[in-house]
Amino acid sequence: MTHPRLAIHYINLAHFITHYAMLIFATAVIVMVAEMGSDYTQLLPYATPGFVAFGAGSLLAGWLGDTWSRRGMMQVFFIGIGMSMIATGLVRTPAQLGVTLGLVGLFASIYHPVGTAMLVASAERLGREIGINGVWGNVGVACSALLTGALAYFVGWRWAFIVPGVVSVLAGLGFLLQVRGEPPSVGAPASTMPRVRRQDMWRVLLALLASVVALSTAFNAITLALPKIFAERLDGLAGNTALVSIITALVFLCGALAQWLVGRMIDRHALKWVFLPLSVTLALLLYLASDVAGWRLVPVAAVITAALFGQVTVNDAMVGKYTSDRWRARAYAVRYFVGFTAAGASVSLVAWLHKLGGFSLLLRALGALCVLVVLAALAFPREASPLPREQPR
Repeated sequence: MTHPRLAIHYINLAHFITHYAMLIFATAVIVMVAEMGSDYTQLLPYATPGFVAFGAGSLLAGWLGDTWSRRGMMQVFFIGIGMSMIATGLVRTPAQLGVTLGLVGLFASIYHPVGTAMLVASAERLGREIGINGVWGNVGVACSALLTGALAYFVGWRWAFIVPGVVSVLAGLGFLLQVRGEPPSVGAPASTMPRVRRQDMWRVLLALLASVVALSTAFNAITLALPKIFAERLDGLAGNTALVSIITALVFLCGALAQWLVGRMIDRHALKWVFLPLSVTLALLLYLASDVAGWRLVPVAAVITAALFGQVTVNDAMVGKYTSDRWRARAYAVRYFVGFTAAGASVSLVAWLHKLGGFSLLLRALGALCVLVVLAALAFPREASPLPREQPR
């Protein structure tokens, strides 16, 4: 039987690969336009199949994880997403690009329902492990911007897809050889965890649904658009892909730190009082950022990113706390299906709003959307004390 810590290490690596792979295009597209014979607005929508598959595929992945094998699904993840990234590096037309990015999204859809369920089952302290896992995902986002920009600048955008594809395939072979069975569940029993009253569960579900839709749209729009926002608004950076990617990576690392901090806070405080301040901060700063230009934009973007990524940890903790391990992968599948389906629409939203009114209009629209998250946090019920453990007679 595989030790839970070894499984957690590979799950964290898978989270890194997932977000790295999904955001390669966001940076590479800046230099792909010349070879593909299109401009930014025309080429960006070819990412849509990947983000749609990222959400839609999670339902099947979650069901297979619970009914077949979570370990088997993670093997498929590592090999499949690696081969898809390699294929993307070999495309010749925008149509081929749409197909291969769709495959990247399809295999990436396995991670969140299956990997997160494995993580929660293996975690002794839920908030800590979700927070650390979130750091890995956000470091993947940051490294995607940084390394994609560097590879595209020095050796060409094709290698920006091929190199991480090879790494993922090698990681899959390591997972196959080292994780030989399902890790045993060591998570705390539900009876010892903070809970809400049964009659308040509808408020949990409503808050989760509203926040997932709004946050997923905002999260995907910001992570997709941020390199281009910096290229347009930071003085002297137009055409300097390498420097734009470095700044973007540093901003995303602030999100990684936030997830670690939020994970620790979740273990110490009621979920509502972590959820509410993050939601207010996010909605307010997104709206205010619409009028910020120059280097002042960097710290504002860092706080926005921290709030966005911290909210992801809050949403994952909601599902982890209030679902049984028997169907947890399916619960995460529904959570991520709703989220990534909403996120898929954000690709076209970014292109449309950028054409209509630039990034100022986009940021105002996202700020207004995130008012839903504030309302969800206000509606979220307080947690009751955990049930006492039954004493042996």
